[in-house]
Amino acid sequence: MGGGLFRQPGRCSGNRSNISYLNIMRLVVSDFLHRLINEMRDEDTMREQFTAMLKTAMKAGDKRRVDTVRMITAALKDRDIEARGQGKEVSDADILALLQKMVKSRQESMDIYEKNGRPELAQQEREEIAIIQEFLPKQMSDDEVQAAIKAAIAETGAASVKDMGKVVGVLKGKYTGQMDFAKASAMVKGLLNG
Repeated sequence: MGGGLFRQPGRCSGNRSNISYLNIMRLVVSDFLHRLINEMRDEDTMREQFTAMLKTAMKAGDKRRVDTVRMITAALKDRDIEARGQGKEVSDADILALLQKMVKSRQESMDIYEKNGRPELAQQEREEIAIIQEFLPKQMSDDEVQAAIKAAIAETGAASVKDMGKVVGVLKGKYTGQMDFAKASAMVKGLLNG
């Protein structure tokens, strides 16, 4: 075997070196996957990103990533079946909304596990959240959300809480996957009331 970064230490080097080797390999694979996702975002559809990530994760032996991407694709198939029954197709915006819902669900589960003294399950949820978020666009800051809300209010001419649906509709059309719409709705209501 040749030397270099990827040479696994021999038996005489002890367990500590083997752990270091595994940590280095995890970092290398993780870095590769992050770069792959960023490249995919630019040119592929969401479905193609899931397929490519699944293949790469399987080759790398990343069980958590494989399981999480499979969960995403299973949820997406359920959404496809539901949409087909209504004569619709699932768009990338719908997929982003699905991913946000999955993140929110895992955050709630993580909180429950932490409160009930189950740190291993909370960690699993945390890891799944991180993987799902890799497919989501960068989240907007509170200031950016507020600016977007003010622009949407101006665009729709909203004057009261009765117009809240119009404003949220514009926000969902432009910023799906980039903001938490539960929080955004509360901010819209506050701005329209105040």
